[in-house]
Amino acid sequence: MKTTNSPRFRTLNTAEIEEILARNHVGRLAFARENHVDIEPIHYVYSNGWLYGRTSPGRKLEAIGGKWRPVAFEVDEVEDLFSWRSVVVRGGFYVIDAEGGPAEREERQRAIGLLRRLVPQTNTADDPVSFRNVLFRIAVQDATGRAAEPAPDSLELP
Repeated sequence: MKTTNSPRFRTLNTAEIEEILARNHVGRLAFARENHVDIEPIHYVYSNGWLYGRTSPGRKLEAIGGKWRPVAFEVDEVEDLFSWRSVVVRGGFYVIDAEGGPAEREERQRAIGLLRRLVPQTNTADDPVSFRNVLFRIAVQDATGRAAEPAPDSLELP
């Protein structure tokens, strides 16, 4: 007689969460807009507890507005129905002001340097997405993760 084992689900530890955030560069940003929640894909770089990205002016920034707003962010790695990892980050969304003071200008240069790991032409005349000219960062204030692993091979029972 054969018995089928169930897949295993588990919570990811902090190191696993940080590894997933670091090795991926596309995720989904969730934010409240009026009386509903929107979710949009973004590319990002993870560095020292922050997610850095860029976007273009529009409804996302209108909804988030100002300098700070709470958001959620998710990134997934999926190989199969029962072989995946998922991380959800909750934190503050901060626009990096192009006209800010010295600390803000320094943070802007840091963000550009990190984003050039993905698109080397970021913020140059050859930038393929120059319309994405608003830089932001998200503080990773809370991060949780889950994983699914396939069941071990079925076992033969007497």
